[in-house]
Amino acid sequence: MVGGWWHRRFSPEIDLVGADRGPVAGTSHFAGSVKWLGTPFDRHDLTALAQGAAKVPSFTPGTSGLAVVSLSGTPLPEGEIELVWGPRDVVAAWRP
Repeated sequence: MVGGWWHRRFSPEIDLVGADRGPVAGTSHFAGSVKWLGTPFDRHDLTALAQGAAKVPSFTPGTSGLAVVSLSGTPLPEGEIELVWGPRDVVAAWRP
């Protein structure tokens, strides 16, 4: 199951959470951010994502992964984020 998660105060707001089941997940396999802007997903964004994801009840830092969907990519080195998707990846996911 893939969905989003946010605290009652809407901070943090995690765009993507891949979990084993819903409505209450036992395990989150990943948490992610969608940044569909003209600027790349950078270290500041990654720090905010990691800190916010750690507050998702079923997320386990070090075990659950981090995912990024970004219009403008990311300058971060490969390996710091488990999954990075750009516009072509998003469109390809919807094609039969």
